Amino acid sequence: MSEIKLTKSAPTEDNGEEKDWAAAKAFFDNLKTNKPRPPKPRYAVTIAVSSRTLFNMVKERKIYQDEGLEKYVAYQMEHENEPLMPGAAFPFVQALMNVNSRLRELYPDSEELFDIVLMTNNHAQVGVRLINSINHYDLSIERFCMTGGESPIGYLKAYMTNLYLSKDSDKVTEAIAEGIAAATMFTADTENELSKTQLRVAFDGDAVLFSDESEIIVKQHGLDTFFEHEKEFENKPLAQGPLKCFLEALGKLQRKFIAKNERLNCPIRTFLVTARSAASSGARVLKTLRSWGLEIDEALFLAGAPKGPLLEKIKPHIFFDDQMFHIEGAQELGTISAHVPYGIGQKYHKGKLIEQPPKKE
Repeated sequence: MSEIKLTKSAPTEDNGEEKDWAAAKAFFDNLKTNKPRPPKPRYAVTIAVSSRTLFNMVKERKIYQDEGLEKYVAYQMEHENEPLMPGAAFPFVQALMNVNSRLRELYPDSEELFDIVLMTNNHAQVGVRLINSINHYDLSIERFCMTGGESPIGYLKAYMTNLYLSKDSDKVTEAIAEGIAAATMFTADTENELSKTQLRVAFDGDAVLFSDESEIIVKQHGLDTFFEHEKEFENKPLAQGPLKCFLEALGKLQRKFIAKNERLNCPIRTFLVTARSAASSGARVLKTLRSWGLEIDEALFLAGAPKGPLLEKIKPHIFFDDQMFHIEGAQELGTISAHVPYGIGQKYHKGKLIEQPPKKE
């Protein structure tokens, strides 16, 4: 009888990845440290922030623009022991870290946490100042991506990014085109005191959580046609918008607190702040969220009223909207805002069509 040789099947990519993580975990478990370790990317909610959103680098940016790259790098190296001042995303990042602390208390071994990645096109020489600044503020940011002048967008998928925040609108637009939730951050004109114990995130609806399909009707056919359309299609869910997946990720973490009977003490709170009217067009929005299996903690239908005063009361760590005039109104009253450059709203400002450059023939 011939000998039968048993051969092992080739390991799958997932198995290989699991083995790599297991080996890395075994190594790090033997190291003594009080610092929490970053979670596995496949389980984490990964937030990629640029250096100019995390820190205020207006002065440094001006040196780069006026004097060039070499002077900029030299300046950063000369001042690398001086911590950078907090930027627009700084309170948001601190709030994410607070949620992680609460999750670790309830689920000590869980990998379902926020993972913050610094995603920047800075050169590696600038990294020392960034690291020193992060350590100065005791921020839990262990993963860096410094691309030395190249666009970091190609790395977002590799880092399994759930949300990308930048000051560069072109990069944000590029990320959204790649199917990644992204927004351009703006600093508030005045400073509001934000919650230290609860992450508060406010979303616009159309062209942010949802597609711009209904907004197209408003812009092209007016409100009456829009109201009729929304009533007719009330039970048909809207298509998803660029930030739906981020709300989904927040909901996943919220459910972990609810499972521990912590709903009333949940450190994540979400808000829908929409210009829609409740009676005329609100039902479709709420039914869409229900069809997705998603909850929103508070829904505010403003029927065209300014969003700034309501946001001033909500005090979110970040507010997402697709229209710049809402962003500007929020900024004026102290809300840190993030513009989502998506949909037909990019062709309008305050309801008026922005003149487009003539197409080349």
